Amino acid sequence: MELVRWEPFEGLNKIQFRINDLFDETFGRSRAQQTSTTGVWLPSVDILESKEAYLIRAELPGMKREDFNLAVNDGTLTLSGERKAEEPANGVEYHRVERVAGKFSRSFYLPQTVKHDSIKATYRDGILEIQVPKADEAKPRQIAISVN
Repeated sequence: MELVRWEPFEGLNKIQFRINDLFDETFGRSRAQQTSTTGVWLPSVDILESKEAYLIRAELPGMKREDFNLAVNDGTLTLSGERKAEEPANGVEYHRVERVAGKFSRSFYLPQTVKHDSIKATYRDGILEIQVPKADEAKPRQIAISVN
């Protein structure tokens, strides 16, 4: 017997797509002609924790460094930017567009026990890694036990 993931709203989603296609065909436009900003896109993020720091990894495939921004303000780390849609060459038209483009913003509330001024970020191969070091008081420490 195979386990199958149950999606309770799968039927409603299919109906919604069919209704959208019906309206698009009625008004003479295809999904490929719609602007890329009609979709909602947020980069996928992993958050890891070690004894020394938090690590946030965000997937930003196909983006250049100048397409996004990283800022810290009042204990909130914000990643924002815009993924631009590719324009097809003359004489070429899309048959299907699934990659969503547009503006995005992700915010993360940082604990008070981090070093805000020591946050570092690196970007390589479409992955943004953000190192958020913990303050010394937040790091676990061993307590010596004396025997009497």
